[in-house]
Amino acid sequence: MTLDPATRLKARYRRMKRLPLLSPRQWVRRMVFWVGAIVIALVATGFAQAADLSQELFRSITAGHPYLIVVLAPAGLTIAVLLTRTIFQGAQGSGIPQTIAALHMHDPAAMDTVLSLRVAVGKVGLTLLGLVSGASIGREGPTVQVSAAIMHALGRVLRLPRLELQRALVLAGGAAGVSAAFNTPLAGIVFGIEELAHSFEARTSGTVLGAVILAGITTLALSGNYTYFGVVSAHLEFGAGWAAVAVCALAGGVAGGLFSQILISAARGLPGRAGQWLIRHPLLFAAICGVAIALLGVASGGTSYGTGYAEARSMLEGHSTLPAIYPVLKLLSTLVSYLSGIPGGIFAPSLSIGAGLGQWLAHLVPGAPSGAVVLLGMVAYFSAVTQAPITATVIVMEMTDNQTMTIPLLATAMLAFGVARLVCRRPLYGTLARRFLIVQERKPPA
Repeated sequence: MTLDPATRLKARYRRMKRLPLLSPRQWVRRMVFWVGAIVIALVATGFAQAADLSQELFRSITAGHPYLIVVLAPAGLTIAVLLTRTIFQGAQGSGIPQTIAALHMHDPAAMDTVLSLRVAVGKVGLTLLGLVSGASIGREGPTVQVSAAIMHALGRVLRLPRLELQRALVLAGGAAGVSAAFNTPLAGIVFGIEELAHSFEARTSGTVLGAVILAGITTLALSGNYTYFGVVSAHLEFGAGWAAVAVCALAGGVAGGLFSQILISAARGLPGRAGQWLIRHPLLFAAICGVAIALLGVASGGTSYGTGYAEARSMLEGHSTLPAIYPVLKLLSTLVSYLSGIPGGIFAPSLSIGAGLGQWLAHLVPGAPSGAVVLLGMVAYFSAVTQAPITATVIVMEMTDNQTMTIPLLATAMLAFGVARLVCRRPLYGTLARRFLIVQERKPPA
């Protein structure tokens, strides 16, 4: 049967519309990803500025009255936990486990609950409240969940038909959030592969890359070409100074592994009467955690509060006057802050703890420059906590604009990862995500 020219032209047009580069539907989806990436960069930049203002507000409140923190921290943490458990359920913790859990959900309604815009608003507001209260938390982990929620909301508007497309949006949002939070596009890509997706699927690779690049470009336009910790020129010549790689990997691996194991064990709940007491009195426990944060802060001279960004930068620049016990006090403060149940991440505090660990270890390796050992301490502890050595290496490298340390950083991260696995056999975020999924499945349907 011979078709007339008009029919052949219509058939050819329909075939052309199915081509990826010419399909209107595909272009609409691409626009959603791109618009989402730009919105994420705007939100992440605003969140970063608000976090800085929150820490300035905390310092102004406690200036001249350091013991006021004994009231401020318990009150702030209690209010944050109350709001988390009543209005913003699902906003507790760093946000990365929730994002990973959402990627493994098969029920769209459950995904809507975890990545709702209401939870995202609560995540931002309560993280800022935690910083005003002196908690040792970061904004980067919460940015991941907020960014994933933004992308998910755009996907709901578009009504994507397939679950894998919805997951691609969440993955792209989380990766773009890291890129925008740290101004580290390469780290955003690696984080999406190594931590969120644990794979690089051909179907989502272009989506993630495009979202991360657009988020990076928008952040660059808003904040300029800055590096998170400035430009660090430290380097490590091959020779005796490389002993610092083994020393930092061992110390950072053990410390980071213990930190992760404590959080994983706590997620299961305490046995016996202690566990029952915590379940019945979460607000009182949050207040006790606030008192502990206050006491740790007083003991550290006020250096264990907040994200730890200023302290880490001072150590990298070589003019730090922090006490030798700083990394211990900062680790304990971060641990207590997370266990209290308030929203807040551990990225920035972990980098600060690692920097303090490196500064202390530098005295044991006189053949290595102090600045280089601080960098190695940062990547060792961060790699051990997250058990994501490639992400840790790329983040530290991009945040300090230091490519000359790439090989020592990578070697330290991989060794610290191996040591941490001996202490904590399961990765922190993946394990917390599985725990979160179990809790969600046990909840009665709404």
